[in-house]
Amino acid sequence: MPRLTEFPFGYCTNVHAGITLKDCQRNLDEISTEVRSLTCPQVALPIGLWLAEQAARELVATDGVSRFRDWLGEHGLSAYTFNGFPQGDFHQAVVKHAVYEPTWLEPGRAEYTCLLAEILSGLLPAGAVGSISTLPLGWPHQTWSSAEFAQAARQLRQVAQSLHELAERTGREIVLAIEPEPGCVLDSATDMIQFFDGYLFSGTESDVLRRHLTICHDICHSAVMFEPQRQALEAYASHGIRIGKVQVSSAVEVPWQDFVGTGLAAQALTELQAFNEPRYLHQTTRLPQPTADTVELLEDLPLALARWLPDQTRTASATPVVDWPEHPWRIHFHVPIFVEQFGLLKATRSDIERAIAGLSIQAHTRIADRPWFTGHYEVETYAWGVLPAALQSPSLAAGIARELQFFKELLDQPA
Repeated sequence: MPRLTEFPFGYCTNVHAGITLKDCQRNLDEISTEVRSLTCPQVALPIGLWLAEQAARELVATDGVSRFRDWLGEHGLSAYTFNGFPQGDFHQAVVKHAVYEPTWLEPGRAEYTCLLAEILSGLLPAGAVGSISTLPLGWPHQTWSSAEFAQAARQLRQVAQSLHELAERTGREIVLAIEPEPGCVLDSATDMIQFFDGYLFSGTESDVLRRHLTICHDICHSAVMFEPQRQALEAYASHGIRIGKVQVSSAVEVPWQDFVGTGLAAQALTELQAFNEPRYLHQTTRLPQPTADTVELLEDLPLALARWLPDQTRTASATPVVDWPEHPWRIHFHVPIFVEQFGLLKATRSDIERAIAGLSIQAHTRIADRPWFTGHYEVETYAWGVLPAALQSPSLAAGIARELQFFKELLDQPA
């Protein structure tokens, strides 16, 4: 099915359940094609593919990459990026910390990433640039040593070299984009810069490393860490670190400061408890003061509810009084990007606009003879299946299509 042009970006298919190649194709056939018909029926819809390791190995074992590329084209779909963060089942009953396994200390992580690169190279048109996002080393169940950082860096540098050789062989350049996430070994722009400067680009670094080792800037993750979007992006550019991919996403914010003296805090808590679901980890942060430099983080929403909202006996009659917060919380829960407020809670939608502005400012910056930003945007709201009823869409495809249309309108606005 030839297309004269394409929609400028797509959505991440990690929102679809299933770890086999058959599952993947069924979801693309039933959902992605409907998203396309609702969004851009006359042109191809790019998609950010997620292939669990089982599906990726099935595709290669059957020598089916070229057939899969043709199948995507026949369905009006095209692949430009992979989400290589979840390696296993991202929709099992309880995911939590399992999504961070294996870590970048284990050879299996590098092998999976290189497998995705080979597949993506076979799906891209000649001369195209592709991207693969990956986890920020792992989850710190214990403090990482300098030796462990060095070991992870060695694997990443080896993958970069493999990506360079793949580009030389095929003419299709693929970048690996490390994605900081709250609570992980690397969870902020500051952490990322220290790791890139201290371990990846130290010593005899070359343009090969700077071309292929990049950042996946997830706007939700950055917002949960209370990072000013423009400041974080400018910091990457000033340190010669490319942006390989931007995941367009939005977090939950509880504006506790708005409820002081209003009697609305209890209602806000009731609304927040609707996000306390068991499948995914919902890291929660707060600033102890509005001008604080240090973010306080708990690894999951249930912990924040238990530790930051204790019932305390304050009166002689032993009537329990809740000591309500006076400063905002942010929760790692990807909500639809077009939502600004729902009930008394808010979304960090404005951070999406700020990120676009920060990327535009650096539009002409080049690093290692490549554009600083590849231009790869990917809408990533993987949590549709666990959203509270008030935020659900009539259908998954309709909700995703609305997100794509909303973001395109933002991109089309004058800078």
